[in-house]
Amino acid sequence: MRYALLLGYDGTLFSGWQRQGKGERTVQGELERAASELFGTPTRVTASGRTDAGVHALGQVCHFDAETALPAEKLCLMLNAFLPPDIRVYKSCIAPDGFDCTRGAKRKTYCYRVYTAAAEIPVLDRYAVRILGVPCLQTMQRAADMVVGKHDFKAFCAAGSSAKTTVRTVFSVEIRVRAEKLYTMSEIYVTGNGFLYNMVRILAGELIAVGLGKSTAGLEAALASGNRTCLSKTMPAKGLMLETVEYDAPLFGVQEG
Repeated sequence: MRYALLLGYDGTLFSGWQRQGKGERTVQGELERAASELFGTPTRVTASGRTDAGVHALGQVCHFDAETALPAEKLCLMLNAFLPPDIRVYKSCIAPDGFDCTRGAKRKTYCYRVYTAAAEIPVLDRYAVRILGVPCLQTMQRAADMVVGKHDFKAFCAAGSSAKTTVRTVFSVEIRVRAEKLYTMSEIYVTGNGFLYNMVRILAGELIAVGLGKSTAGLEAALASGNRTCLSKTMPAKGLMLETVEYDAPLFGVQEG
């Protein structure tokens, strides 16, 4: 029987999602250990997509195969008993026939967060990157609109990618800025059918640079030429959060996230 999970994790102390060499702490490794202890047999857990070291997830979707009499909707609670506190499974269910959480994903939304403050704010700094200056929301949004649609995002892909094609479709990019008493938070929500290695972090770096005064000429050139050097630096991993993964039909009674 195939089961689906909706879960989240704080990526700070993980070497990414994917199981790695001995001694590397990964989200997949912890989930597979927990599932294997619960079911009493080695259990492989597959995610909708891999997140890099330091990247967080609010709404990751996974699947695994197991033969168990345990109620599907209770597996989330049972798995949590074996998991460390920086991973939590929110929901569990029997997956639809033929379900594959990786191939079946239709839309993913990531959010990149930066904040502007006089000094680092500890309760924010684990999940957002402090920057100097407040980027202009309107300027960032105009630049963000340029990447919406189907494009070759070769320039937005870091070295080391194994992707067979660099063409992706970005459905939307939404910029949100809110001013608080001690800081200003800027959030970049990107929804697409899939993302290249470091694509959202590279895009976020460019949009922030444009919001702080850089011309959009580099962005235009990057989209036209595929030249990574046209764009700004890749932003740190800690500001990135996988928000939601969506499928043709809801898995858990309501749409994921």
